[in-house]
Amino acid sequence: MLLNELMARRQARWRVGFVVAGLLLLLAAFLSLSVGELFIWPWAPSGDLEQQLLVQLRMPRLFAALAIGASLAVSGAVLQVLLGNPLAEPGVLGISGGASLALVIVLFLLPIAPSPIVMMIAAMLGALCFTLILVGLSRRRKVSTARLLLIGVALGILSGAVVTWAFYFSDDLNLRMLMYWLMGSVAGVSWQQLVLLVAVLPVLGWLCLQGKKLDLLMLGEQQAKQLGLDVAAFRWRLILIVSLLVGASVALGGVIGFIGLVIPHLLRLALGTENRYLLPLSALFGALLLAMADTLSRIILPAAELPVGVVITSLGAPVFIWMLLRSQID
Repeated sequence: MLLNELMARRQARWRVGFVVAGLLLLLAAFLSLSVGELFIWPWAPSGDLEQQLLVQLRMPRLFAALAIGASLAVSGAVLQVLLGNPLAEPGVLGISGGASLALVIVLFLLPIAPSPIVMMIAAMLGALCFTLILVGLSRRRKVSTARLLLIGVALGILSGAVVTWAFYFSDDLNLRMLMYWLMGSVAGVSWQQLVLLVAVLPVLGWLCLQGKKLDLLMLGEQQAKQLGLDVAAFRWRLILIVSLLVGASVALGGVIGFIGLVIPHLLRLALGTENRYLLPLSALFGALLLAMADTLSRIILPAAELPVGVVITSLGAPVFIWMLLRSQID
């Protein structure tokens, strides 16, 4: 009887979380479409200029922020289970850096600007290489979670250094302008670039439905196998899908860190560890966080616009330090 009451309370908390996330997400979408140098009512733009600003600039930017935020949050939640590390996150572990490094290499090798699909494939391959390194190391008993975290940070620093050298020696003005984008920005995203969402959204939806299998994986490989889970095949699918989501996110909005770290961790503290609820709720709150941060990046300075990655880092870094001090990792 007590167990049933406890489960009912937990499910009620998750339901409240979904309702709150949905309402806040609607508010964030309204603010993203309305707020700026020119305030616009989304459902009633007063002229051609407002309609063009709304449709051609703010709407693609909002959709990109929602998709990137959701993808990074869910990827972080999955990586934390896959690596057995509560501090795992695509940006912190250098996976986003691997994607950006691959993008810069492609930009140097191709004589013309690559299409969004080519950019996504290149970023996905870069993210996949770094993910495979981390997953391979995590399965070795000699590598502790703290050391794995440091290896990921080192990979991120290395990729950032290579990218910086590439920009420094480049005479291409467009390539130099990408430095701003690699700091994390959804400014200037076009409808053509949003073609990436055709691949991202179905994959993201599938990943949000894998919570029960992730719960089994959290029990340990042996117990998961005994309960009928093909651990090896499932792990490979997760690696490929996380790489695709991170690669598409980097191709669309640059390197944006800490969303995959902060959102799943805080939800686990507040609501629990059931991944069947945690993954879709992480997607909602990740989309909410990036949409709000992007709106803030547009209005925080009167005559300039901050990269949204800077805003997210400013918010996420103190939380990351708190998590490091709070965590008991070896």
